Amino acid sequence: MNAKIFTGGSILTLDDENSVPEAVGIEGERIVAVGALVDVRAALGGAEEIDLEGRTLIPAFIDPHGHFPDSAFVTLLRADLASPPRGDCRSLADVFARLNAKAAQTPKGEWVMGAALDETLLAEGRMPTRDELDAVSRDHPVWVIHTSGHCGVANSMALAHQGIGEGTPDPAGGRFLRDAAGRLTGGIEGLSAMGEMGDTHFLIDQQSFRRSFDAAREEYLAHGVTLAQNSWTARPLLELFAAVAAEGDPGIDLVLLPVAEIEPDFSKSDLCRNWPGANISLGPRKLLTDGSFLMRTAWLTEPYHTAAPGKAPDTGLAYMDRGALFAEVGKLHDMGHQIHTHCNGDAASDMYLDAIEAALATNPRKDHRHTIIHGQVMREDQLERCAQLGVTVSFFPAHVWFWGDKHYSELLGPERSQNISPTGWAEKAGVLFTIHNDASVTPTRPLQLIHTTVNRVTHSGRTLGEEQKISALSALRAHTIDAAWQVFQEDERGSIEPGKLADLVMLEANPLDRPDRIDTIRVDETWRRGARVHQAENTKVGALV
Repeated sequence: MNAKIFTGGSILTLDDENSVPEAVGIEGERIVAVGALVDVRAALGGAEEIDLEGRTLIPAFIDPHGHFPDSAFVTLLRADLASPPRGDCRSLADVFARLNAKAAQTPKGEWVMGAALDETLLAEGRMPTRDELDAVSRDHPVWVIHTSGHCGVANSMALAHQGIGEGTPDPAGGRFLRDAAGRLTGGIEGLSAMGEMGDTHFLIDQQSFRRSFDAAREEYLAHGVTLAQNSWTARPLLELFAAVAAEGDPGIDLVLLPVAEIEPDFSKSDLCRNWPGANISLGPRKLLTDGSFLMRTAWLTEPYHTAAPGKAPDTGLAYMDRGALFAEVGKLHDMGHQIHTHCNGDAASDMYLDAIEAALATNPRKDHRHTIIHGQVMREDQLERCAQLGVTVSFFPAHVWFWGDKHYSELLGPERSQNISPTGWAEKAGVLFTIHNDASVTPTRPLQLIHTTVNRVTHSGRTLGEEQKISALSALRAHTIDAAWQVFQEDERGSIEPGKLADLVMLEANPLDRPDRIDTIRVDETWRRGARVHQAENTKVGALV
C-alpha cells in the first residue's frame, strides 16, 4: 500500500490560513487529506501511519533563484577556491596550490579552471594576476572565476585562446582590466567581456553534466529542496538538460530560465516546442542589467561608500543601456513570457521598473509576475512601485551573513547597508517576495538562509537592519508557497493541501519555536512525490560555520 499518514508532531501547512492540522494523508504522488487524525484515517482507511515523534512537517523548500547544478561543477570538475566559512583557501598561496594540483592532473593544452574565489576573504585582499597564473602553468589555459560569477582572471594562454589581446576594446557592459602601463592584467569584468567563460556550461560535456546533475540532486534533497532552478540557461545548457529530461524522472524537479537573447528564435525551435519531460520545465526568460556588489559593478544611484584600490568612488556598471533593456522587456512581455531580471543596484531596479511600466502601457497584462532578482538595495519607493506594477522580488539575504560586514565597512557604509535585501519594506509595501541563495554563489542551505532573513546577523555577529527583519513564518513562506507562486506553480506545490504534490520535509524542530536558532535545525527527511528521497544520519547537520 502506498498510502501514508503523518501525525504525532507539528504540521505547518503554509496554506492561506497557515493552518496547523493534526494529520496529513498522502497516496501515490499526491496529498489527499489534511485535518483531524480521525478524518484523515477515514479518508485513507488502513494506511501506514508515520509517527513524527514530535518533529515538524513542512512543505519542501523551493529554490526561487539558483544555478543547478553549479555547486557540483565546482566540487567535481574545478579547483574549489572557496574561503572560510565555505572552504579553506585563506591566501593566494592556497589558491595557487589548488590550481597547481589541478594542472598536474590535467593534460597539457586542456583548460584548468578555478571557481568560488572571493578575494575579500584572502589575506592579500586581491585577485591573482595574469602573471601569477602564468606561473601556475604556461601549458594550460588557466581561468579563475569569482564567486559572484561576474568576473575572473585568465592567464596569457587563456587570453590568447579567447582572442583577447592588448588592443582588444572593452565591450559594452564589460571591461578588460589593465595596469598603469596599459598592459592586460588578466582581469575580466562583466559577462559581455567574459564571453563563453562566463557561462555555466563552459567546459561541460554530457557525461560530466550528468555526473554533476546527480551529485547536485543529492545535495539539494539533503537540505529539503525538491524544486530547483537554473536561472541562466543558455542554448547549450538547455540541450544538456533536455538530454536528461528525455531519460525520464531525474529525481528532482527543475525550472529552467532561458536567456533572453535567444528569443524569439528559441520559442520557435523544435527543442522548445517538443521539450521532453515534465519534471524539467521551461520557465521565465532571464535578463541582466548590472553586475555584482563584490566587484563594485552593481549599478547604484549613489556612489559606493569607499573607492576600489586606485580608483575614485563610482556608481558601478550598467550591463545594458536603457534602449536595449526597453526593447528586450517589450519583446518578452509581448511574447507572453514572464521575465526575471538581475538587478543588484537601485539604479538597475529603476531602469527595469521603467521598462516594465512602458511595456504594460503598450500591452496591459494582468498577473504577469515579472520579477526583480536580488534587489539588494531597493528603496522603499521602489517597492511601493513594485506593488503598483505587479512586480515581485526575489531577495538575496544570504549576503547579510556572508558579506554584511563588507557592505557595512566598504561597499555601502553603516547607513545604507542596514537595508540590503529589504524584506521588511517589501512586506510593508504588500509585495510578495521570495529569498534565495543563488547557488553556487552561496550554498543551497534553506534553513541557514531563513535564519539569516529572520535574524540579520553578519558573520562577525553584527545585527544589520533591524527594520528589515521578518518573522520565521514569513521567511518560511518565502522559501515555499511564495516561491511556488513566483513561478506559477502554487496550484501544484509549496503548501500542504489536498491535491498538491506530496513534497514534504521533516524537521527535527519547529522553526517557529526557536527563531533565533533556525540554522541549527536538522532536515531529518525529505519526501518527493510521495517517496522518501533523503533520510539524515544520526549526526547533527548543524549550522553553516
